[in-house]
Amino acid sequence: MNMNFVKVCAAFIAAAAFSMPAMAQDAKTLDELLQMIQGAKISESADYRKREAAFKSDQRKQASLLKRAQNTKTAEERRSDRLEQTIRDNDVILAGLREQRDKRLGSLKELFGHLTGAAGDIRANLNQSIVSAQIPGRTEFLDELIAKMSSDTRLPSIEDIEKLWYEQQREMVESARIVKFNRTVLLANGEQAEMEVVRVGTYNLMADGMYLEYSPENGLVSELARQPSSHQSSAADLQEAMTGFTKVGLDPTGPLGGGLLAALINSPTLIERWHFGGIVGYVITAVFIVAILLAIWRLIVLMGMSKKVTSQLKAKSADTSNPLGRVLKVAADNPGLDPESLELKLHEAVLKERPEIESGLNLLKIIAMVAPLLGLLGTVTGMIITFQMITLFGAGDPKAMAGGISQALITTVLGLVVAIPTVLMHTLVNGKAQRILHVLEEQSAGIVAGSVEGR
Repeated sequence: MNMNFVKVCAAFIAAAAFSMPAMAQDAKTLDELLQMIQGAKISESADYRKREAAFKSDQRKQASLLKRAQNTKTAEERRSDRLEQTIRDNDVILAGLREQRDKRLGSLKELFGHLTGAAGDIRANLNQSIVSAQIPGRTEFLDELIAKMSSDTRLPSIEDIEKLWYEQQREMVESARIVKFNRTVLLANGEQAEMEVVRVGTYNLMADGMYLEYSPENGLVSELARQPSSHQSSAADLQEAMTGFTKVGLDPTGPLGGGLLAALINSPTLIERWHFGGIVGYVITAVFIVAILLAIWRLIVLMGMSKKVTSQLKAKSADTSNPLGRVLKVAADNPGLDPESLELKLHEAVLKERPEIESGLNLLKIIAMVAPLLGLLGTVTGMIITFQMITLFGAGDPKAMAGGISQALITTVLGLVVAIPTVLMHTLVNGKAQRILHVLEEQSAGIVAGSVEGR
């Protein structure tokens, strides 16, 4: 029994050790441990009672708050019902007032509808018009007028309607006037300058020989990035003119956005079109330069050679500084040869002169044949680029394909532009060479004939 008691005490001590480790360490005897356990139990019971009391107090508070929230919800629901009823009553009143207003307006309602449409159209025209660069803020009252005619509580006045008519008439009058006014202009280099601007109706703005553009979004007047160079001098003449008539280039689509002028200045120049050809275009151009230099050089050489041959025809002695003189020198060095041997000697001399006379002709012919092939090569590479753009971006954006198509067409044109003059130059140079060879062969045949007759 003592063993059982010891085991129970040990188990109890082990259980108490987890909850009161510090107290179990201080206990010296079982009595002290028993007293400590009893004191802890009493303390825990007091803590439990306190927590229970606090919980019950919180439960009563939550119940009070819940009841208060339910009362507030009920009151708000009743208030919502009253407001909904008020809204329904107000809708009935508004419907009656609208009916009364429509009856009193009568045909004015239809008039206001037409005025609203007209005001919207005029506002769009004035926003885009270059007259607004000189007279800004013309559309502010139109916004107010449209708001009044669309409102249920406001009506436009007679003065508002007359002002609408006045702005329309003023736009018509300004479209027929040429006016000078001072305005800040945004230059192409990013700087701003105060300049005298010439407005030609509703078509174009000009200043110091430059064509300007008006941006309705921000109200800026700026210099065009590229100018129509063929018309700049006439624009300068117009600005300097005080009376009379001055010839000047205008964009008739100016009131509609100036599409014609934009297309004119955006048209690429010859240099820009040449750059569209890319590497193949540069190669074709280099080949063309070689062909021109070669043709000029050979033409100069052949002309000098032809002049010497002509002088040799008139001379009595052979001059070895020209082809004909060297051929005649062969005949003079072999006076006793039979006609057949002399003919072979002269033919050999002519053959020796032929490479120098025909030098460069084959290269010109090759260039004339290769240039169209290079153009075809550029066409193929351009189409490859185009198909790559279609693969990446689809066929919906023409600008994405424009680069490849431009290269395809420009290189073809460059190839033909090189081939045609090269053929003509080859024909000209070859004609000069053949005339010299003809003289050599003619004189050789004459020498052989003279030798035969002498026998």
